[in-house]
Amino acid sequence: MSVAIKIVPSYEKCFLDESIEKKPSLVRPSCLKGEEFHFVIAYTTEDSPAWLLGEVTTLAVRSPLAEFLRFERVEQVPVRFPCYPKRADEDYLRREPGLYPDLLVPLRPGDPVEVPYHALGSLYGIADIPETLAAGDYEITAALVAEDGTEYAASFTLTVLDAVLPRGNLIYTQWIHADCIADAYGVDIFSEEHWSYLEAYIRCAVKNGVNAVLTPVFTPPLDTEKGGERPTVQLVDVLRDADGWHFSFERLRRWIALCRRCGAEYFEISHLFTQWGAAHAPKIVGTVNGEQRRLFGWETDSLSDEYIGFLRAFLSALLAEMKSSALDKACIFHISDEPGMAHLERYRAVKARIADLLEGYPIVDAVSDFDFYQTGAVNIPIPSSDHIEPFLAAGIEGLWTYYCCSQGREVSNRFIAMPSSRTRIIGAQLWKYRITGFLHWGYNFWYTRFSRRAINPYVTLDGGCFTPAGDCFSVYPGPCGVPYQSLHMKAFTEALSDLRAMTLAESLCGRDAVLRAAEAAGEVTFSRYPRERDGAFSLRARVNALIESAVK
Repeated sequence: MSVAIKIVPSYEKCFLDESIEKKPSLVRPSCLKGEEFHFVIAYTTEDSPAWLLGEVTTLAVRSPLAEFLRFERVEQVPVRFPCYPKRADEDYLRREPGLYPDLLVPLRPGDPVEVPYHALGSLYGIADIPETLAAGDYEITAALVAEDGTEYAASFTLTVLDAVLPRGNLIYTQWIHADCIADAYGVDIFSEEHWSYLEAYIRCAVKNGVNAVLTPVFTPPLDTEKGGERPTVQLVDVLRDADGWHFSFERLRRWIALCRRCGAEYFEISHLFTQWGAAHAPKIVGTVNGEQRRLFGWETDSLSDEYIGFLRAFLSALLAEMKSSALDKACIFHISDEPGMAHLERYRAVKARIADLLEGYPIVDAVSDFDFYQTGAVNIPIPSSDHIEPFLAAGIEGLWTYYCCSQGREVSNRFIAMPSSRTRIIGAQLWKYRITGFLHWGYNFWYTRFSRRAINPYVTLDGGCFTPAGDCFSVYPGPCGVPYQSLHMKAFTEALSDLRAMTLAESLCGRDAVLRAAEAAGEVTFSRYPRERDGAFSLRARVNALIESAVK
């Protein structure tokens, strides 16, 4: 068996039918201390497949950084819905259904590496650089070793700069769906198994930059068809007796302790009213006269005196609970997700009934209609990235942004069919416009549209022809409650590192110098940026060069 092997930049997605000769080699990249550096090992063979020859191929690594390196197999996944044909531009790798590289499966020492015959395979490599590592050049050699000892190797040199990647200031939430985890593994909600799986998923999210966790004080009223309901994941126990409303926060305390143990900093309190208009109450269960039952839901008008009275009692108790642990200022509140002008009157009315209780706390909602914002109804708007221009022009302090399935033309997104550079460029965009927060709805949404049924994420990547593949989830349900990551997730992780590096460069060299470096290959806005496959990678190299010159 004769193997061709090459180490290529992380922005290269290796499709089975591509040629290794056309993939660019990774040449002397650099990174900062305390950063994850990503790269790809591409390989193929034109001889008979290894299994016909009875050979076993394994990965061997030689490097002073060996103890900081880890590898994952890049698996192809079936993408039947890569993009909306009439809502897509030309900046996609492919627009046809097929097998796409995305799933990352951890490669343990000694695991076999399957070298495809007349097809291109790949491994994803991560160098997790310690903050204490000495600056300098480090060679990394990766070799595929046949059973007879023959090695097929490739190398590159990584330069670690004498500067530490700073902590990020961006508030980043990607909604973790606790019910999907329970369904995927067949465990009871808030059983001990479920808690252990939740920790693994939250820890993985935080490792990839998430620092605000959607906290289901009540079952979040998100992506639920009218009249339907999602499994109950309510953290707060509710009791009603002759003396009024009472609340127990034991599960919430456990949730908060778990999140903080994983490194999360903010708690995004689930929406207080239903999505797309704030017309109803979320599903809330509680105990009345010794019987547990649903207290509020789709049948509850959001302005009903009973629900507003309940909500005021709850918010008062919640804030007292959070203040007792000095975490109330870590709370982020929502009224309703994605209201439009047709919902303005109702949105303003429900908010007015509780606004006094939440004075001084951030209330943020996904609002892309600038006219809606101008009414003063929403404190902190979160416009979608393709509707953000008028919000930027207005100079709004503390502005957030988001994208979801609708942002498939001109702007960055994380669809599997998009180039990794298109996903990664958002780091520079967030830096340039001093964006405070970023929201994405699908960390692990493994349901169909409106949460009508569960799906197999390894087979159905589009939520049942609901959204382009890559939008619904960034992680796959691995065995034993372990999340498997994805290429489109890691590209966004790189974007967050770029944002942090640009912040460091700004502190060292000034904002104008960083902006010139960022835009050396073309203007960077939310809708305009270099479209070359190495665009974000090259931008980061220029920023690193600024940092290197400043710390010498």
